[in-house]
Amino acid sequence: MKPSEAGQLCQQVIGQVRKVIVGKEKVLEKVMLAVLADSHILFEDYPGLAKTLLARSFAMSMGCDFSRIQFTPDLLPADITGTYIYNVKSGEFDLRKGPVFTNVLLADEINRAPPKTQAALLEAMQERQTTLDGKTHVLTDPFIVMATQNPIEYEGVYPLPEAQLDRFLVKLSLGYPNREEEVEIMRRRMQRQKEDITLEPAVNAEKVLDLQRTVEGIHVDDDVLGYVADIVQATRTQRQVEIGASPRGSLAIFKLARARAVYYSRDYVIPDDVKDVAGPALVHRMIMKSESWVKGTEPRSVVDEVLKSVPVPRVK
Repeated sequence: MKPSEAGQLCQQVIGQVRKVIVGKEKVLEKVMLAVLADSHILFEDYPGLAKTLLARSFAMSMGCDFSRIQFTPDLLPADITGTYIYNVKSGEFDLRKGPVFTNVLLADEINRAPPKTQAALLEAMQERQTTLDGKTHVLTDPFIVMATQNPIEYEGVYPLPEAQLDRFLVKLSLGYPNREEEVEIMRRRMQRQKEDITLEPAVNAEKVLDLQRTVEGIHVDDDVLGYVADIVQATRTQRQVEIGASPRGSLAIFKLARARAVYYSRDYVIPDDVKDVAGPALVHRMIMKSESWVKGTEPRSVVDEVLKSVPVPRVK
């Protein structure tokens, strides 16, 4: 598929989602980029900001299956992956697949489940397969996890370790709507005359896979690759940062930048692609110093500082 055709299909998907999600254009774009990059998304935001609605809307617009898991402290790994159930009639054990066997999976409040259950999902995210009773089952392609966690609750939760946070390609936040957007949300609900939403698919699962394959053909100049490396290495020397981003951070920017090129119907990456995706790709990959947290220094401000200090290459 040509990047120009892929870009048009991306705009059609986003166009369908816009019928439900008011505003938040940058967030919608980053979600689409993560889908193009065949990777997973972590939303850290307050309750009631349409994260579930956004995930379901993208699944509908892409013609993909959708499942949701509400993470709770008593959730078991088998509740995610599935298990074998004895069939009395056949005298055999039948596989009852869990919600992980889908295309778009919403892992709601992932930090509420115990570490063993979190690990079961993260293993499926990384390996694209799950093992039940010694048998390996490959997950359906495409497979995109959109996980959420609440930043204001710290009791009775199990925060994701840094190594597990690193498995998410981007970390996003929707934030509150402004007054005009909030009025429009209520107006659309009134016009819909029902709680549920219905969107026409702009593509199907096979087309999504074609879009993802298109990303692999995008050219990245050596100077741009060096620019990405300079940005990530600069996070390791910042005074506010205890541990900077790993090479996985470089690969995250690389994948997102190529996806952004496809989104804008280009077959090559420009420095603006890198600058646009660096924040969402790196904010959850750095460990801040304790004094930085006390001062209220946000990881995003560190990334912005790095982007200002690193020279931008001139790509021909």
